[in-house]
Amino acid sequence: MYRGSFLLAVLYNTAWGSAVILFPRQPFLLAGLPVPDAQGLLFWQCIGMFVLVYAVGYFYLWRDPVRYAPFALVAVLGKVFGPVGWVWAYAQGIVPLSTGLTILTNDLLWWPVWFPFVYKTCLKPVLRPPVPGTEAARP
Repeated sequence: MYRGSFLLAVLYNTAWGSAVILFPRQPFLLAGLPVPDAQGLLFWQCIGMFVLVYAVGYFYLWRDPVRYAPFALVAVLGKVFGPVGWVWAYAQGIVPLSTGLTILTNDLLWWPVWFPFVYKTCLKPVLRPPVPGTEAARP
């Protein structure tokens, strides 16, 4: 289940990041927002580049989820802070509700699978004290 979601993330991030880099005006037009100036579009394309780069990390997670689990923790943090920032911006009247679709597909959609994976592979081993006599108890 985890591996399949990471493969879907590879495909999604590759498509989304590439689309934003190649067609930066389209998301603004679709959301009914004014298209930013050249500097704003360049910044938006940089965000697309970050999303595209995450596809590489998701590829490694797809290949070996346990070995690369800390990357999933980093991804989950982004998938928490992104919606938090969006809620704040929406509450301030900075972005319209229509921009929430991006939060839904970029962030919230992945929570049901990735939160349990991150807990199991990254958080639980750190939060649980090591049992004496096991490999984890060694300095």
